[in-house]
Amino acid sequence: MKARLSTDGGARGNPGPAAYGYVLETEDGTVLAAKGETIGVATNNVAEYSALIAGLEKALELGVGEVEVVSDSELMVKQMRGEYRVKNEALRGLFLEASRLARQVGNVSYTAVRREHNKLADQLVNDALDAS
Repeated sequence: MKARLSTDGGARGNPGPAAYGYVLETEDGTVLAAKGETIGVATNNVAEYSALIAGLEKALELGVGEVEVVSDSELMVKQMRGEYRVKNEALRGLFLEASRLARQVGNVSYTAVRREHNKLADQLVNDALDAS
């Protein structure tokens, strides 16, 4: 099965209260899973990686073998593609965990989009932060 994983993370203040959101959907737009969750105090980048990890875990759980990750975090997308090195120590562990999960899923690609093309995942982040 092939799916699109839209991910987003955000922090109010950087670092500050943070949350992530993801939406996993089939090619025809059927939502397989969607989640928004707070993660305590963190940076935007930690929240972005947290969304990716949670979404890849869900894809694995549901038996999705091919995933197109869509994110408005250009840094995370370029790091996961191997275009940027992961210099930040806090992100290195998250990067390694996301890489491990991506290998388990099988075929994972990464696409950077503008924030307005990632509305549902962004909304889940804000809803989680508003509720906390």
